Amino acid sequence: MKKKRWLIGLLCACCLLPSCSLSAGEGHPVLEGRPAVSSAAETSSGSQGSERPEETSSGSKEEERSEETSSESREEERSDESENHSRKESAAAEVSIVESPTCLSAVAFCVEEGKMVYEDYPDLPVAPASMTKLLTASVMLQYFSPEEVITVGDEQYLVHEDSSLCFISIGSQLTVRQLLTGMLLCSGNDAAYTAAVATARRVRSGETLSDGEAVEVFVGLMNDMAASLGMTDSHFLTPDGWDEEGQFVTAADMVKAASYVLTVPELRRIVGTFETTEVFLTGETVTWNNTNSLLDPESPYYSSEAIGCKTGTTNLAGCCLSAAFLRDGKTYITVVTGCTSNEERFDLTLKILSKVTNSADE
Repeated sequence: MKKKRWLIGLLCACCLLPSCSLSAGEGHPVLEGRPAVSSAAETSSGSQGSERPEETSSGSKEEERSEETSSESREEERSDESENHSRKESAAAEVSIVESPTCLSAVAFCVEEGKMVYEDYPDLPVAPASMTKLLTASVMLQYFSPEEVITVGDEQYLVHEDSSLCFISIGSQLTVRQLLTGMLLCSGNDAAYTAAVATARRVRSGETLSDGEAVEVFVGLMNDMAASLGMTDSHFLTPDGWDEEGQFVTAADMVKAASYVLTVPELRRIVGTFETTEVFLTGETVTWNNTNSLLDPESPYYSSEAIGCKTGTTNLAGCCLSAAFLRDGKTYITVVTGCTSNEERFDLTLKILSKVTNSADE
């Protein structure tokens, strides 16, 4: 059963890469599983039985040499797999993997120690879902101050149906702080597109950009910033994290995005807020609640030590969560991807936090 889950995970990861022909859009099932560890070569070698008659021709010698080369290749593959699994376990050799709830990947990072304290396939490519918005907000604040005013425009027509929304409307005027709050608390894809277009047009102020062109410019800024943060195993194509073929992130890279967010006072305050009521400059009043149940005092997953960061849910990504905690004077950032339900991502996160902090005390 476990190998089957691993194989599914590998196929899921492959469909995120640009070279794959599979669509990564809506309609794909929520993913479960992890990468396969048994190679095709191992299977084929098992099929070479002892019933083949002995051969003495020069052709058979060539075949023997070919088999020797194939055998060496298989040994190299197994060695590479062993190295990859060793890397997975090396960061926290004394911390066993949480087996339930299941996920695609998970990590925990201690900021003060500057190292991973828990790793479960940290470098597996997965769909980023709305965790992407941590980067979207970070890019916008590179070019705007929090109290600047933004007018919502026709870019709203780019927002996909069935998106999570913070219910801004064309013509609404609100501050950058309010826009980012709506995007990060209730995961507003509408706010993400307004942020993207406004930022791109400021950066390319001497050009006339269509909404679609502005989004493309902004995505370029996202990837530039991701690279500057050391997110070398990730690639972004949308400002809201909507499933797209060729868009992927790793749990290890998401730690870097969350770490940055915690260094920006305005963003740290926003991602740590559970509920807020805002009045726009055009008079609309909205109340937004955070999708992060760790911050909800009424939730069974509430943690007084939680300080952010961002949920994410799509068909490809499953249920994901980047979270941050202050415990025993240290800051821990966790990332879980590919959980099968909203509840499981919070349950798994708290189990990982408990495991790594209990191990640190022993």
